[in-house]
Amino acid sequence: MLKQVIKHSVLLAALIGASAATFAQSNPVDTKGVVPYAIDSRGLVAKSGTGLCWRTGFWTPAAAADAKAGELPIGCECDKDLLPKEKCEAPKGSAKAGGAKPTSDKITLNADALFDFNKSTLRPEGKAALDELYTKVQRIKLEVLIAVGHADRFGSDSYNQKLSEKRAEAVKAYLVSKGLEKNRIYTEGKGKKNPVTKPEDCKGPKSPKVVACLQPDRRVDVEAVGTYSW
Repeated sequence: MLKQVIKHSVLLAALIGASAATFAQSNPVDTKGVVPYAIDSRGLVAKSGTGLCWRTGFWTPAAAADAKAGELPIGCECDKDLLPKEKCEAPKGSAKAGGAKPTSDKITLNADALFDFNKSTLRPEGKAALDELYTKVQRIKLEVLIAVGHADRFGSDSYNQKLSEKRAEAVKAYLVSKGLEKNRIYTEGKGKKNPVTKPEDCKGPKSPKVVACLQPDRRVDVEAVGTYSW
């Protein structure tokens, strides 16, 4: 499994760099106040490969409506359905705020390769996988990196939420120790909310067989956004 993780991460720089020329232009975000979304070094909203904005811990509907991207609130680009309609109406004679759609690539790191079962301390094999990821990220001008931790279904919601957060934070701490800028890395924990396996895949009570079957759910998704630096 570790070989698969490393092989997949090799694609990161190439896929991002190959389509960097397709970046759209947008208005930089006013960062004088609370910033409800992840912002890249250009002052633009960092988005996933599917065009979704990444919320920060400061996000609230009010903050999304207050932070500006040009003439309109940044929330009009990311969470338009949560804002009053009049907030997102551009003044007459002006262009509507457009959003950049940075190219990114998401790689899934098997949590069992990174951590022991039910743990959040990086294993030597996990550090090796992250070393490989760090090497590939060096080939791009990194704008933002998001690490999202996940857990399998065993355990309470609160326990798995904390475990997934700790795993994402462990990935961040290690990448920062390698040299990545702390303010470019965002973490999030999803607990057991987003399993890869289907309910019918791993039936039965907890057992070594079922635990092994649920292994794809124990993961850390890492998404990096950037352009070639050379």
